[in-house]
Amino acid sequence: MKNPKLVVVSAGLSEPSSTRLLADRLAEATSRDLAAGARPAAEARVVELRDLATEIAHNMVTGFPGAALREALEAVAGADGVIAVTPVFSASYSGLFKSFFDVLGNLDNTALHGKPVLAAATGGTARHSLALEHALRPLFAYLRAVVVPTAVYAAPEDWGAGGDGRTDGLGERIDRAAGELAALIAGTTAAGEEAAGADGEFADVVPFADQLAALRVD
Repeated sequence: MKNPKLVVVSAGLSEPSSTRLLADRLAEATSRDLAAGARPAAEARVVELRDLATEIAHNMVTGFPGAALREALEAVAGADGVIAVTPVFSASYSGLFKSFFDVLGNLDNTALHGKPVLAAATGGTARHSLALEHALRPLFAYLRAVVVPTAVYAAPEDWGAGGDGRTDGLGERIDRAAGELAALIAGTTAAGEEAAGADGEFADVVPFADQLAALRVD
């Protein structure tokens, strides 16, 4: 049973960053849920887009990714699940966030096909929370990813605060979204292992065309 590969894409610009903090909490909760389901511990990797900003800009002009950017793109393409977190600017994802996934799509437009993705965002006001639904979810739907039902948004007042009678607190939303992502990752990796096992079971079977060729009389 292999260790699931979890890649966290964080588009935070400052250090420390509330975007990175939300990304880390989502990754921890997802890893915890995977372990609770008797799966091996997730191999988590964080891709900080701030560190790749120059290479992303060069790639947009030249079409050729640098070594660090290519490694990050390959990590996302090879992941069993992705957590993608962006700050919200002008009621949408950041340009850096969008540029990274544009580069990914240009390099390999099947990289996210069928891949479980948890979308999340941070912003200065709760009014921007709808960016998750009108910007992030359509982006990943276009890339044919499987986006978990619960998207997580964190405004300044959400940190350390509970919910009310109509809304869960940030901790509850993180746990629910992480549980959904962990369930999809577990299902995807289990299906892959079953397929690999089936291939191994019939590895010694001679194809029918080869059997016919062996019977042919010269």
